[in-house]
Amino acid sequence: MCGIAGEIRFDGSFADTGAVSRMTQALSPRGPDGSGVIAQGPVAFGHRRLKIIDLSNKAGQPMVDPELGLTIVFNGCIYNYPELRAELEKKGYRFFSHGDTEVILKAYHAWGEACVERFHGMFAFAIVERDSGTVVVARDRFGIKPLYYAETGRTLRFASSLPALLAGGDVDTSIDRWALHNYMSFHAVVPPPRTILNGVRKLPPATIRRIGPDGTSKDRIYWQPPYERRPEDSGVTREEWRDRVLDALRTAVRRRMVADVPVGVLLSGGVDSSVIVGLLAEEGQKDLMTFSIGFEEANGEKGDEFVYSDLIAKRFETDHHQIFVPAADLIGALPDTIHAMSEPMVSYDNIGFFLLSREVSKHIKVVQSGQGADEVFGGYHWYPPLASSNDVVSDYAKVFFDRSHEVLCTQLGEHWICPDDASRELVSEHLMRDGAATPVDRALRLDSQVMLVDDPVKRVDNMTMAWGLEARVPFLDHELVELAATIPPDFKLAENGKGVLKDAARLVVPSEVIDRKKGYFPVPQLKYIEGPYLDLVRDALTSQAARERGLFREDYLDRLFTDPTEHITPLRGSELWQVALLEMWLQSHDI
Repeated sequence: MCGIAGEIRFDGSFADTGAVSRMTQALSPRGPDGSGVIAQGPVAFGHRRLKIIDLSNKAGQPMVDPELGLTIVFNGCIYNYPELRAELEKKGYRFFSHGDTEVILKAYHAWGEACVERFHGMFAFAIVERDSGTVVVARDRFGIKPLYYAETGRTLRFASSLPALLAGGDVDTSIDRWALHNYMSFHAVVPPPRTILNGVRKLPPATIRRIGPDGTSKDRIYWQPPYERRPEDSGVTREEWRDRVLDALRTAVRRRMVADVPVGVLLSGGVDSSVIVGLLAEEGQKDLMTFSIGFEEANGEKGDEFVYSDLIAKRFETDHHQIFVPAADLIGALPDTIHAMSEPMVSYDNIGFFLLSREVSKHIKVVQSGQGADEVFGGYHWYPPLASSNDVVSDYAKVFFDRSHEVLCTQLGEHWICPDDASRELVSEHLMRDGAATPVDRALRLDSQVMLVDDPVKRVDNMTMAWGLEARVPFLDHELVELAATIPPDFKLAENGKGVLKDAARLVVPSEVIDRKKGYFPVPQLKYIEGPYLDLVRDALTSQAARERGLFREDYLDRLFTDPTEHITPLRGSELWQVALLEMWLQSHDI
């Protein structure tokens, strides 16, 4: 796990190594164990390293293979790299290191762009071909590893984080009105290629882009699983689906143990993280380190779920660490949490993951986490109503969107209003694509390939990597997801959601963590904003910078300040926190 950066020039001049060095330095929290910058005429690459696999300097980056004429910077982990290496050695390839980075180089040389289809893992990488001057960049199927880029004139820069691109300089930091619409309506999800800034874009997941030395580029989407039933599965029972899911999940968890350092688990106490712990125990893991976090209650809402995480820790005899965050520590950590975001992310989970990662990184470098199970196996409350939908676009917007286009137009400053309902149009385009059999299938595809990428997945990457901690997500093993996409929705929606996954979990973990109300990272202080939290957000939104920006109408802000608890979104978020988070993020990065 690392941070990558680079510059490609198309005007015949040398790449700016100074800019690449600044971007690379900005990525230092992602890779505290090493750094490097290399330039080859119009191309320069930078890298920050977190040592997880092959701890020797032979696996350092940027990695150059002079025999093949290839140079790479890579962020992520290829879990099946030992198998791929053995296959490549049979083809005659010789290796000078023992990690996964060099396997990507050889795989690209052997199989070209099709190499990405062989990778099990999470990755963002850039490879430059010495002889042709072509640069190839790619991102994993779920965008678990980020890749941002900025184009200015005849120059393209890329980096693992948006703030790193800002450190390089020469970025258009004006706000994208359409992205602002997404942020305010689509629950803070801004899908690629957009970001909140006009001058920064991001490579979509499951995409490989070939960039010629003249600046022309061509994209290929290499993974689009069908959300449809297969004829050969017509007689498969719920119990058979349960067994298939459990086998695939066992494989996914086992794959994510590949490392030359210990691997722990972020244990919330929910079914998803609990079953990961249970499966690791099955694999014979001893003294497995597990970590849970909790906060003070507010407005009568409890701020921890320790009763369930403690139950799992005791059942499987883990080396458990329970972390409690008092309110005073929470507000003190908010500025650093916001600064660690590559893009403004409204979920309260951010502060939980940030503080949890801070403590976990004192003990361990790699953890498994349960993100993705709800989007893959139908765990959210908005899926059941869609089962009988005759208008999936309207019904999805009704349960997921924070506000309608008409309401948004009464809240944004006049300059920032989109002429059209940009978020609904975007969601409609995704939902109505071919390849999904039912309204529920359409929603699951949208959530797993769009919402998941730019909310839970991005959140986990940003908050863990702020502390040099690598998070692995077995529920996003692409073979497990391909299997889940073929399961009839009724089996997924059973038992108030994730029915088939719960069936599998019952063979592994106690029923107490399965038959419970669905939990989240509860941070009630940020939902019911009062006292010092209200002072904090009011100061941000009434500052000179905010007034000059004019994103929001003053009468709307006044209503929020007067009674924050009366303005809660359909997904139980604070409207005041949503608008304040955006402004605080912009100020944090001097935008």
